Amino acid sequence: RLLKRADVVVYDRLAPAELLEEVPRRAERVNVGKAPGNHTRTQDQINGIIVDRARRHRTIVRLKGGDPFVFGRGAEELDACTRAGVPCVVVPGVSSAIAGPGAAGIPVTHRGLARSFAIITAHTEQHAERSPRSAATPPNLDYRALASIDTLVIMMGCANLRDVTLQLIAAGRDPATPAACIERATTPDQRVITADLATIAEAADRDQIAAPMLTVIGPTAAFAGADSGSGLSACAGANSDCVPLIQCLRQYAKHPNAIA
Repeated sequence: RLLKRADVVVYDRLAPAELLEEVPRRAERVNVGKAPGNHTRTQDQINGIIVDRARRHRTIVRLKGGDPFVFGRGAEELDACTRAGVPCVVVPGVSSAIAGPGAAGIPVTHRGLARSFAIITAHTEQHAERSPRSAATPPNLDYRALASIDTLVIMMGCANLRDVTLQLIAAGRDPATPAACIERATTPDQRVITADLATIAEAADRDQIAAPMLTVIGPTAAFAGADSGSGLSACAGANSDCVPLIQCLRQYAKHPNAIA
């Protein structure tokens, strides 16, 4: 409903293209998407665009992929609006940290296998403008604590995946722990590769898995590619009949077992 009456939509690279079809033709569309090694606008500039358009128009929508408050810098943008006196309504999203593994058939929790999960970013400010596989400063994380978590989901991990896996092993995580990398989750271009913790970074390099990428480490990663059990097949691999998540949701709404 918000998109259909928007005067301006400021959107990210990973925002679903199907949602932009809901935007009126009269509305201004501002692409502020960032790609690894290609940041066309700084975060301060994006904040400025949002505040400027909000002051000049009745309804502005800041459209992001996933949940804006899970490594999405949504809090910074909300703070900029609050300080500028711009009233806002937050529409929560579904984080790719959960939806991405789910699209690959991987539950982040599972009775008897995984009673805890954690989401981390392997992205650091020091290499924000570098290419996704350039040498980068590993994130400063409590690897001993993370090694004890049943399921670990790593976001933005292309550049630092090898460092993170080595640190986890050094902190006591079993090198044979199942692991999976998911590229472009929930899209027709989704690819999933599996290995163990000791070799997942090498496998990602070998298969040229690129951003946007999620990595799942833990026993449930062994479920990669399994049927989701809902009547909709999980997306698994570049040659699958995977469709975008928004289309899955539309299909699911017609499913006889759907809860409305």
